[in-house]
Amino acid sequence: MFQDRAANNLRDSWRLEFDNNIEANHLSFGWQQYIKNTSARFQCTSCRRTWPSNRVMVVFHMNLMNGQGVVKVRPFRQNCKRCTSPPMETPSITSENIAILLDVLIEKIRIKCYHEDLGQNNKHFTSFEVKSPHEPSHCEACLKGICERNTVNPVFKKKF
Repeated sequence: MFQDRAANNLRDSWRLEFDNNIEANHLSFGWQQYIKNTSARFQCTSCRRTWPSNRVMVVFHMNLMNGQGVVKVRPFRQNCKRCTSPPMETPSITSENIAILLDVLIEKIRIKCYHEDLGQNNKHFTSFEVKSPHEPSHCEACLKGICERNTVNPVFKKKF
């Protein structure tokens, strides 16, 4: 999906890489950052419990050099509130929400890497019905201080 959108909307060659080692606000020289939250589902690998979340943070780092663009992406994980010592689980994001994330990412690349003025464009993800509140102690993004719902140490208070 990313390759198709990049080929149709960007002048240079771009590739997307998943990288669970990138950190918000820790950028190498020449890199740009974009952070967005979306909705996703999780499943505990210990007890098989599933839960939805509308607070799934995704960090993108992007760089354009010599006609080659790279986007590194890291979706932040959550863990089960019912298990003892549960592992952090990777979110399962719907194809509809992935498409929204990619559309907004392409816009951010055009703004940050090509310095285009695209105006303000807000695309909202499809959210889930969530029956319990967001729990910062089970959210990797909260624990790292980047979740919008983290009230203990919020790094980001505005929408990106």
